[in-house]
Amino acid sequence: MIMEEKHISVLGSTGSIGTQTLEIARAYEHIKIRALSARSNIRLLEAQAREFSPELVCVTDEDRAAELKIKLADTPIKVVSGRGGLIEAACIDGADTVVTAVVGISGLEPTIEAIKAKKNIALANKETLVTGGHIVTKLARGNNVTILPVDSEHSAIFQSLQGCRNNREIKRILLTASGGPFFGKKRDELRNITPQDALKHPNWDMGAKVTIDSSTLVNKGLEVIEARWLFGTKNIKVLVHRQSVVHSMVEFTDNAVIAQLGAPDMRLPIQYALTYPARLPMKGNELDLLKYSPLTFEEPDTDTFFALTLAFDALKAGGIMPTVFNSADEAAVELFMRGKIPYLGISEAIAKAMSKIQNIENPSLEDILETDKAAREFVFCMQ
Repeated sequence: MIMEEKHISVLGSTGSIGTQTLEIARAYEHIKIRALSARSNIRLLEAQAREFSPELVCVTDEDRAAELKIKLADTPIKVVSGRGGLIEAACIDGADTVVTAVVGISGLEPTIEAIKAKKNIALANKETLVTGGHIVTKLARGNNVTILPVDSEHSAIFQSLQGCRNNREIKRILLTASGGPFFGKKRDELRNITPQDALKHPNWDMGAKVTIDSSTLVNKGLEVIEARWLFGTKNIKVLVHRQSVVHSMVEFTDNAVIAQLGAPDMRLPIQYALTYPARLPMKGNELDLLKYSPLTFEEPDTDTFFALTLAFDALKAGGIMPTVFNSADEAAVELFMRGKIPYLGISEAIAKAMSKIQNIENPSLEDILETDKAAREFVFCMQ
């Protein structure tokens, strides 16, 4: 099959999603890399830059950017830094698609600017829609930009909706969760959990922040809010599916349920976002259903993992509350990783921030960024 060339910018190229995106680019010559970015891992970023020869690389840590500039002095590659550099990488001329794989709310502004520059978005940064979904989706419609989900769950929903004529045919979304490493445990059993314990995910190899969020079910809560903006419905149910084979499902008004199944491998949703609507061959991710039998589904334990309930509360409240939920979590996870608060303190910090910070209906980008700062400061002052 002859494929039209696709030119992409990868924001967060040294992380889990970013490195797997480059694996796909390595396998398909029609995928060209125009820009790369990383926070501080200049050793890997230099290697990626030399292999893929982008026009531009960004290091958001300005001190490390100066180091990389020296290392790449023998190449024509432009090295930029900071928030402005990240936006420049997102908006680079010639790129038709931006893979947003940076972690946290830092992905929001580059995504907005990329949409204004009429770039399609392969979205792996769920915080973009959690905090600014009302802004981003409106901009995407106005600029005729496509947002293609990269998270395995949202990709599964997107694939299950192929052939669906409109949102009125959707009864509800069934969002699956692995349950994380502490499935079946109660609160008393989680009081002495360490970061090392929480980083042992049973099925997925992800970055530290996402892995911790998966263990508390915060990550699933963020995915619930993201799904609302991607698919236009708040009717979302979470099911714990320990095997991580059914990546999510859609239940339609006639009670038919369509699911997407696959091995626990992020390369498939990444590749589908980059090649949609085409499906291209992939090696090494075949699904052997006999290995995973039986496939089970259970209700999440929202008493123990009450952050999931907090996410639904934030979704119902709308306005600025999803930003409070997200930003309080980012600060709390940082404190937990530094040994400053206990594991259960993550969800407790989110609950306290949501109870103290006043909601703002239809927040502006400035409101979102100010609330992000306020929620972080609130959590940091709790320790």
